Amino acid sequence: MKKLLCYMKGYGRECVLGPLFKLLEASFELIVPLIVAAIIDRGILAGDRGYIVRMCLVMAALGAVGLISAVTAQYFAAKAAISFSARLRHALMAHIGTLSYTEIDRLGTSTLITRMTSDVNQVQSGVNMTLRLLLRSPFVVFGAMIMAFTIDAGCALIFAGVIAVLCAIVFGIMLATIPMYRRVQGQLDSVTASTRENLTGVRVIRAFCKEGAETEKFDRKNRLLTRMQLAVGRVSAAMNPVTYVVINAAVILLIHAGAIRVQQGTLTQGEVVALYNYMSQILVELVKMANLIILLTKAAACGERISRVLDVKTSQRDGTLAPAGDAPRGSVVFDRVSMHYSGAGADSLTNISFSAQPGQTVGVIGGTGSGKSTLVNLIPRFYDVSEGGVWVDGVDVRDMRKDELRRRIAVVPQKAVLFKGTIRSNLLWGNESATEEDLHAALSTAQALDVVSAKPLGLDEPVEQGGRNFSGGQRQRLTIARALVKKPEILILDDSASALDYATDANLRRAIRQMENPPTTFIVSQRAASVRFADLIVVLEDGHVAGMGTHEELLRSCPVYQEIFSSQFKSAAAAGKEVH
Repeated sequence: MKKLLCYMKGYGRECVLGPLFKLLEASFELIVPLIVAAIIDRGILAGDRGYIVRMCLVMAALGAVGLISAVTAQYFAAKAAISFSARLRHALMAHIGTLSYTEIDRLGTSTLITRMTSDVNQVQSGVNMTLRLLLRSPFVVFGAMIMAFTIDAGCALIFAGVIAVLCAIVFGIMLATIPMYRRVQGQLDSVTASTRENLTGVRVIRAFCKEGAETEKFDRKNRLLTRMQLAVGRVSAAMNPVTYVVINAAVILLIHAGAIRVQQGTLTQGEVVALYNYMSQILVELVKMANLIILLTKAAACGERISRVLDVKTSQRDGTLAPAGDAPRGSVVFDRVSMHYSGAGADSLTNISFSAQPGQTVGVIGGTGSGKSTLVNLIPRFYDVSEGGVWVDGVDVRDMRKDELRRRIAVVPQKAVLFKGTIRSNLLWGNESATEEDLHAALSTAQALDVVSAKPLGLDEPVEQGGRNFSGGQRQRLTIARALVKKPEILILDDSASALDYATDANLRRAIRQMENPPTTFIVSQRAASVRFADLIVVLEDGHVAGMGTHEELLRSCPVYQEIFSSQFKSAAAAGKEVH
């Protein structure tokens, strides 16, 4: 939690003024019992109505000033807490953005979402309540005890004993609940992950009639979370009744001792009432402190979880080089590349070597799990190689600045992702300064012009979250257009035409080849038709190169490619759908 305090920098004034005004309010509150005692002893007993009115006006003035102080304190505390959480959330998001795919895979999406939302909100509440109550409650408790000593030392000893007992209760419960709250937050991660998984895969769940099984699985996790929350809630809930029992027992002792002293003439009735009011103030403030400690326990647990994410360092260091001005634009070389995922039992890629010249088309084909996506993800350095090197424009990607590297590359991933906004705003992700002509040229090349022209608002047609108001094929074509707007030197199509029919796929590849300055294109596909006209085809099997060459060469020499081609083109030829 201490590591997060740096995000309070710049709000020192609010952090001082908030507690200061709270202490001012508490000071006025401590004066009130003395005024009540004076009203009883000097006003009521003497029958002086004028004095009673004057003292009541003084109490009203103290209440008004206290209210103004409380509101001012709340303003400064809220401003500091909200600004702190905004900075923390921004820093957390920025830090996540620096992590490589390896760290994000290890942490998990659901965990990061919980850190960004629930955990940050808990820490914000903790900061807010700390500024408001952390100094005020102890100030009132010990201030009331001191004021009690000024009235009667004997009765004040009851206050000292009560405070010692209550502190033991409060801190004992706090120490018991801290690890319990940590476990609750961990289980909340599990429930969030299950929820996200079910919502993301709802169609698959329904297709396999697994609604009941998934509901039962979620119920088990939810019931466990509920049991854990109830367990820590029972321990925390014991604080209020225990403190009330102790305080009320102390009140009984106080009234008993006070009555004896009044009878002896050493105390007045007003002073006994003042002592009772101070005891009531201690009760209220200790209950507040107990609740504050519970909240701080949650906030501390959440703060530690956030700190652990911020402590995660990316496994990738940013390079410092840029390609020379006369370097070939769009060349890619794989030099004895091997790739091992973190925690995996074996290499996903082993000893891959080939080169692609500027403007060439490289097809990557193979069975499911053969390492096709892994291969192309090494080019923009989403992952780092375990052995060997990937060179872009004559520079090892590990030595090149990431912004410079990714400026040259456009990636269309397997899952077509569109963001909420409009078609235009999505296309401008590729190049914010693109003109209308650039957008239409990219749409035309991506075979998506008809998608836009069919919409009433054209480029300004709204896009819902995830692009759910478009079909799978439309989303794929729009994401390809977005990549082409960037005018990249290297274009990676990672199985991004799987939802397109053969004719549209063929037209897309033809249009890319016919561009004025065609990029070096990597086409990842399980369709032989999508890669058959590539300048170089890399055939992968279990992370190894099973064959490499042109379509004709592989048909003669590569059994894996022969099997893929024959299994697909027998049916395609029979249907008259073979594309050229």
